[in-house]
Formats: sequence, C-alpha cells, structure tokens
Amino acid sequence: MTEILIKDAAHVVTMDDARRELHEVDILLRDGVIARIGHGLGTGHGLSAGGQVISARGALVTPGLVNTHHHLYQTLTRAVPGGQDALLFGWLKTLYPIGARFGPEEMRTSALIGLAELALSGCTMSSDHLYLFPNGARLDDTIEAAAQIGLRFHPTRGAMSIGASAGGLPPDTLVEREAAILDDCIRVIDRHHDAAPGAMCRVGVAPCSPFSVSRELMRDAALLARDKGVMLHTHLAENDEDIAYSLEKFGCRPGQYAEDLGWTGVDVWHAHCVKLDRAEVDLFARTRTGVAHCPCSNCRLGSGIAPVRAMRDAGVRVGLGVDGSASNDAGNLAAEARQAMLLQRVVRGADAMSAREALEIATRGGAEVLGRGAECGRLQEGYRADLAIWDVSGIAAAGSWDRIALLLAGPTQVRDLLVEGRQVVRDGQLVTLDLPRAVEAQNRLAAKLMKA
Repeated sequence: MTEILIKDAAHVVTMDDARRELHEVDILLRDGVIARIGHGLGTGHGLSAGGQVISARGALVTPGLVNTHHHLYQTLTRAVPGGQDALLFGWLKTLYPIGARFGPEEMRTSALIGLAELALSGCTMSSDHLYLFPNGARLDDTIEAAAQIGLRFHPTRGAMSIGASAGGLPPDTLVEREAAILDDCIRVIDRHHDAAPGAMCRVGVAPCSPFSVSRELMRDAALLARDKGVMLHTHLAENDEDIAYSLEKFGCRPGQYAEDLGWTGVDVWHAHCVKLDRAEVDLFARTRTGVAHCPCSNCRLGSGIAPVRAMRDAGVRVGLGVDGSASNDAGNLAAEARQAMLLQRVVRGADAMSAREALEIATRGGAEVLGRGAECGRLQEGYRADLAIWDVSGIAAAGSWDRIALLLAGPTQVRDLLVEGRQVVRDGQLVTLDLPRAVEAQNRLAAKLMKA
C-alpha cells in the first residue's frame, strides 16, 4: 500500500458537485486514489506509519488541469517564420513540408518537451492528436514519451488521406491509404488502449479534419471506434476558411456534416468550434458532443473567439486545449485557462466568465470531455489522485484578496504535481525527466530541421 498525505492545505478547490472550497485541510492519497479529505489525517488518524507527507501549508490545491487538444510534435516547429502571420490554411501549408522530415526521434523528443511543459503548468492528463507518420514514425513514439513523463495520456491516431492532387490541403507525400489507416488504428488500440478504471493510456480515433480525409473515412472511423469502444476526435469549424470549404465541398455546414457521418455523441469531441452557429451549438448540447476550446491558438491564427459562453449556457461539455505548439506557441494550460476567461469577457462583458468557472473548465470540464468525469477532474474521495499544488505565497499572488482566484492573480507554474498518486513535479522541478538534456536534444533536432 502506498500512501501520501497532503498536509495543512491552506485552500482546496474540490470541483465536486457542490463546488466546495475547503481551508486548512489534509488530503490522504492511497494507492493512486483520494482516500480521505479532512482535518488531522496524520499518523494514527488516517496515514499509516511510513507514509509520505507533503506540506501544503500556505498553498492552493486544485484538481490537475486537463488538456483536451494538442499536437505535441509541433513543439519542434515553434515560431516558424513563414507561418508566424499566416491564417490557418496558409500556416498548415508552411508546416506540412517540415513535418514530412520528422521521424521517430523527432516525435518522441517533441512529445517529451510538450508533456513536460504541460506538467509544469499543472496538467495531469492530456490528449494528443497526431495525424502524420513520416519516415517510420508511429503513435507509439508519443505513448512512450507520456509513460516516461508520467502524465495520464489520451493519444489519438489521426490521419490524412486526401492530398492536394485530389482537392485536399496536405501534400500527397503525407497522406496514407485509408485501409492502412484503419488497420493501424486497430493495432494501436489493441496494443495500448486501457479501458480499466484509473487507466494511464486510452487511445482515440481521429481523422485530421474534413478538408484532409474523405467522407468514407470519417464514417468508417466512427464505426471502428464504436466497435472498439474508444472515443472520436477531429477539428471542426475552426475559422471562416473551414466553413467555406464545408459549404463548397459538402453543401452543408460542419455541424450537419458531423451529424450525418456519426460524429456527434458523448464519445465524440471536436477541437476549436470557433464558428459554430446557434443550431450547431444546440446540436452539440442535445447529443452531448464535447468541445476542446483552444483560445490562444484561435487568437494566434486570427480564427476568432469561440462562443464558449453560449455553449456552456446551452449545456455543451467544454474543455480546454493548448493546441499545437506551432500555433500557440506555448503549452501552458494555466495561461490557457486565463485566456479563455478573458476572451469571453471581451465578447460578453466582465461578468461573462469568472476565474472559478474558467478553472472548472480546465479541470472537471476537460475530464468530462475526455470521458473521465467519473474518476478525474475533482478532489473527491474515490477519485484518482491527480492534483496540483500551487505556491500562492510568491510575487504572482502578492496582495491577492482571494487566493482561489488563481487565474486572476497567481502563478502559472505548479509547485508540486501528482498523477495517480505519483509525484511528477516537486518544488517546481520535473522529477521524471532530465529536462536540460531533453531541451538540448530538442534544440539539436530543430537546428537539423532548419538546415534541411
């Protein structure tokens, strides 16, 4: 039996159904699960002799943040000059040729860096959408990286099957045969997907976008995923170009296209959804389809501001995503949550979204979108021991009257991070990776890509 006591937490945000906020309490973790939350849980009162104690005196404890959309491989293509000021389609065309030069080492190293960055920002669970597999690269490369870092991981097997010669956006060199795509989806699900409670890896199926795969692949992917009992993910309604493409090629808006092909439901989540109209918002609410809101990327690419307030008011499940580090160009999930809050205020007024609601979207909301709402995203007895400890005694929160309003005045890097009751960050330092060495490897690979 493994036990850890988080002792004397000054402030605890539970995100339970009552949205309780507790003060000066202990949290007992046992075998990867939250066993008790209360006062005086030391040795003889809950903690067994020999259990580890982590002091949270003066600190804020929250559920771990959840990232619902990423392209980890893009940490190797941050701030590419040709894409810095481009809209979505032009940005993609700039990056495709660079991605074509990747291989297994690039995929694994970029994933290590991206996941490390997320962990330091309080993230305990992340999805990833990998949709190109050049030069022997496989989804397995990123899964291995996540296991090393220690984050709960939801990798999705993406794909592109329609190249430029057939009217798609990607170059023909990066597309795959649809039969091969489906075969590899089956392979990675059978090898890596874990449906058990507390699973550290769950695989999803994720054709890249309506403008890079066929209607048939979208439909077949949905059938395969449901046969295997895994979730579905893709990009949808990201910007005006996306809407125009859908109207021209399919004769309907993206929401209708998704519904027609079986891409709505509790087992589906779509990235961006910046341009959903009222009918599409209602469709997603009615079908319990999830949305990964990526505010920084949407700003960076000039895509617009997603109607998150309208979505949540309608009952749509919404989580946050940092998106690819080539379109952000960062992977700080705490900063992403703050940006989400601020953008809704720009559109709807200062009372459109509170700091507490934005934190809820970043924790409980993301867990629900990824199908883990019954065991992650809350600090509650019986839930997985995924939590972030924030030092709110420093300069970022100095003078704050409300230490729980982390996204208004507080740090964007954690002091400590635990996933499944195992420490990933301690005293602000990643303990599962030699970070300086990984950064050196990343920069070496980036320099190699620049010269090619």
